[in-house]
Amino acid sequence: MGRKDWLAMRSSSWNGWRRCLVFFLLVLFILLNLFYVLELHQNPAAQPPPKKMNTKFDHLVLGPAAGQGLPNRLQCQGTKALNKTHTRSSSNAGESVSFVTVFTVYNTSLADSRLSNFVTVGNASYTKMERSMAVLNVFVDFIKVTMPRSNVVILTDPASDLSLFGNSVTVYPIQGDYSRDKLMLQRIRSYITFLETRLEELAQNPGHINHYIFTDSDIAVVDDLGHLFNDHPNFHLALTFRNNKEQPLNSGFIAVRGTTDAILRAKIFLQEVLKVYSSKFMSASRMLGDQLALAWAIKSHPGFDLRRFTKAQAFLENIGGASVLFLPCATYNWTPPEGAGQFHGMPLDVKVVHFKGSRKRLMLESWNFLSSSSDIFDMLCLVLLSGRTKYDF
Repeated sequence: MGRKDWLAMRSSSWNGWRRCLVFFLLVLFILLNLFYVLELHQNPAAQPPPKKMNTKFDHLVLGPAAGQGLPNRLQCQGTKALNKTHTRSSSNAGESVSFVTVFTVYNTSLADSRLSNFVTVGNASYTKMERSMAVLNVFVDFIKVTMPRSNVVILTDPASDLSLFGNSVTVYPIQGDYSRDKLMLQRIRSYITFLETRLEELAQNPGHINHYIFTDSDIAVVDDLGHLFNDHPNFHLALTFRNNKEQPLNSGFIAVRGTTDAILRAKIFLQEVLKVYSSKFMSASRMLGDQLALAWAIKSHPGFDLRRFTKAQAFLENIGGASVLFLPCATYNWTPPEGAGQFHGMPLDVKVVHFKGSRKRLMLESWNFLSSSSDIFDMLCLVLLSGRTKYDF
C-alpha cells in the first residue's frame, strides 16, 4: 500500500470518527432536554418563576424627595414644604384668562361596570367613566383655587352630557369625530373652530381682551398664569418644550393671546399643524400624532436652532408669521417622572403639573390632600414624594 493510499484510508477513518462523535453529542443533547421536560412535568416547583408584571398601586406610595439640596428645587421634610415662592396674580384690568380643554364621554360596556373595574380614591369609588369625570372636576377645582377669576371652556361632542358644571364652566359643543382613535386629531380641529368663533366675537366687541390657554384636562394649575401675558407682551401663541429629540414639544399646553391678530395667527399656525398631522402622522392618530406634527412644523422652519430646546429657558421665535413663545415644560408643563430614569426634583417655580397616564390617581389624591391642608406647597411635596410610582389609572 502506497503512502497516498494510506493517507486516504486514514482520512476516511478520521471522518468516520468525527461523524460518530457529532451523532453521539446530538443524541446526548436530545436525551438531556427530554429528561428536563419530564422533570418539569413531575416537579412543577422546578419550573422557572413567572416574570413579574409591572405593579400599579391602588394607594399612594411615598418615597424620598428627589432634588434635596439642589438650588431652585422644592425642599421637603415629609409632606411639609421647607421653601416657598410667592404666587403672582394677573393685574391687567379688562383682561382675563380662560382655560380651554377637549373632553368627551364614551359609552361604557357591561364589562366596564363590573366591580373589578372600580377604583377607590379616598372615600370615593369610581367606574371607568366616573374616573374621567372626577379628573375633569379636579382640573376645574385647581383653577378655581389658583385663578378664581378665570373661566373654563369644555369643547365636546354634542352627544356628551356635561351639564353638571356651574357658572364658571362653559360647555361648548363642536361637531366632529371624537372617537378614541381620532380624538387628538379632533382636538386640533376643535381648537381651530373655537378660535374662529372668538374672531367673530372680537369683531363685534373689540374692547374686551380674553386670553386663552388650551390644555389637557389632567393638569393642575398650581400658580396664577395671568402674568404670562404681561411678562411676555410680544407673543401670539406659546408652546411648551423639553429636551427630547423626537418629541421636543408637548401639546398639553398652548397659550394664545386674546388680540385679533394673535388669534388669527394662532389659528393659521394650528391649521398648518393639522395639515402636517393629516398628511404625515395619521398612523399615530390615537396618541402622539399631534406632538409629532407640532415638532415637524417647528423643526422644518428654516433657520430654527434645535439646540435651544436643550436649555430650560423661555425664548421667542417667528414661525410662519406667528410670534411663538417657547416655554420650558419644567415650569409650565411639569410631569412627575414614572419609573426609572433621572429625576432632579421639582422646580420651585413650577406652575403647571401634568398628571399623564396612570398619574391621574395622584392628581385626585393631591386634590384631596390640598382640600384638607390648604397649602399648595405641601401638596407639591406630596406629588414629589409620590412621583416615581405607577398607579392604577
